[in-house]
Amino acid sequence: MTPEEQLQILTAGTAKVLSEKELLEKLRLGRPLRIKFGVDPTAPDIHLGHTVALEKLRQFQLLGHQAVLLIGDFTATIGDPSGRSVTRPPLTRDEVLVNAATYTDQAFKILNKEKTEIVYNGDWFRKMSYEDILRLNSRVTLQQMLQREDFRNRIEAGQEVRLHELQYPVMQGWDSVEIRADVEIGGTDQLFNMLVGRDLQKEEGQAQQVVLSMPLLEGLDGVKKMSKSYGNYVGVTEAPNEMFGKIMSVSDTLMVRYYQLLLGEALAADIHPMDSKKSLAEKITARYHGVEAGAAARADWDTRFSKKDLAAAELPELPIGELPADLNVLSLTAHGFKAAFGLEKSNGELRKQFITTGSVQLNGEKLTDPNAAVAVKEGDVLKLSKKHAVRFI
Repeated sequence: MTPEEQLQILTAGTAKVLSEKELLEKLRLGRPLRIKFGVDPTAPDIHLGHTVALEKLRQFQLLGHQAVLLIGDFTATIGDPSGRSVTRPPLTRDEVLVNAATYTDQAFKILNKEKTEIVYNGDWFRKMSYEDILRLNSRVTLQQMLQREDFRNRIEAGQEVRLHELQYPVMQGWDSVEIRADVEIGGTDQLFNMLVGRDLQKEEGQAQQVVLSMPLLEGLDGVKKMSKSYGNYVGVTEAPNEMFGKIMSVSDTLMVRYYQLLLGEALAADIHPMDSKKSLAEKITARYHGVEAGAAARADWDTRFSKKDLAAAELPELPIGELPADLNVLSLTAHGFKAAFGLEKSNGELRKQFITTGSVQLNGEKLTDPNAAVAVKEGDVLKLSKKHAVRFI
């Protein structure tokens, strides 16, 4: 591809590029660019929201550029303060390395492992003397650090900001110097840190990295960003049928965005919304579990919902012994959504959108009274919505 054609692909779906002109100039150099993406493995598992930046890194890799996956084994012990209202709890290096192993295993479901350079920032930070740290800190000002909205908001709210947190943007920036990054990819919450990298590279006499800021992916609720704490996420290690079913619950209005950010593809204008959603769910399931698993999950979905044959379908199973006491239709429905699909819904939402509308059915019989007592036995199938059903064991 020409540099101009590459630019069009690489900037698609981004929130901000600083700058497109610089990126085009780098693409015209005629050599593979070094593309940095840094992760702090503060948790072992990743969800689809985490993969947005990885998908962009994969695009660079497919175009022949060098993907550099930076594992923040040092910075993770401090904790990235970006977007945080309180100080992160510290992690030990052993905890970080355990998380890093599973994180990279999942990342390589997207990236080509053989063509990815993996680096650990502990390799340089652990060699630094206190004098080196002071010299590095002298390159930034307190005023610069307080330009960060999250720091400023915490101070104005009377919440503490610890000094080690002020170090984080400096360290992330120094990573770019060590890597000699041509481009850095990160979420919109990382913009400040990535710009510090540009400043430090300039002071070191290096060409400044281009910053590609990626949008934060909305979760299954279509409102809040995808997060485990919000219960609106799709984990990349979830079982194929569960992954497929969760993606089918995404609103039609997010389809264009999900195609762009998760697949790097444009959604065809002439495709039916249901077909587009099934295709998205199958492709994502296939990416993390294989082509056969993706096709099988789609076939299972069709059996359960398109053909209305729930009795023969493979469904999430819920133990009867774990059901709430004094069971009624409302508590049964709430338990089914949360226990089987990780979805927390308010009582009002359950009443108005699912129960009184007739969506909730036990063995095909509609349960329309939220307060009605209900009993279930082994083998019973509870249909929660058009896209969610469970079997009791």
